[in-house]
Amino acid sequence: MDLTKRAYSLAESLLSEPLPRRWAHSLGVAERARSLGPILDGDAALMEAAAVLHDIGYSPSIASTGFHPLDGARFLRDQEGVDDRVVRLVAHHSCALLEAEERGLREELETEFELERPELVDALLFCDMTTTPDGGCTSSRARVSEIVERYGPDTIVGRFIQWAAPEIHAAVQRVEERLSAAEVPGQPR
Repeated sequence: MDLTKRAYSLAESLLSEPLPRRWAHSLGVAERARSLGPILDGDAALMEAAAVLHDIGYSPSIASTGFHPLDGARFLRDQEGVDDRVVRLVAHHSCALLEAEERGLREELETEFELERPELVDALLFCDMTTTPDGGCTSSRARVSEIVERYGPDTIVGRFIQWAAPEIHAAVQRVEERLSAAEVPGQPR
């Protein structure tokens, strides 16, 4: 089975029944990833797979630390033998190092999983932070506000997302600039 088909099947099995809204979000994030094809060169399938898998760590069947990037990446590496680059993207999606620091897990995350190329980390962050919880499109500013409102400003997630907001918005802008440059006729990619 190819990488993306396997990723969809695995994510669906872990999220669709216990967490249908998280599954809808993951499908929306994967759809956003497909839209980035013009700037991903040979990494489009890799990005789509990482996008649909990015939140599997929320699944009750694999959650162990309560920190979904770490739980998801460990499961993909240890139980599923998924491509190492996909695992690294899942581990570090959407400023995960900052949230790991807030949770006292930064050293574990950094030690176990290397960062993937910055432009791919940005691309996955863009996909996640411009997709609503129900899988629709949104802006990164609206998404950050929605997360703060949903979790509360004084929770671990609320504090982390406010701290990460400048980097989230900057990464989204970098991806949007790359997309704009790719759409200009005659512009080198």
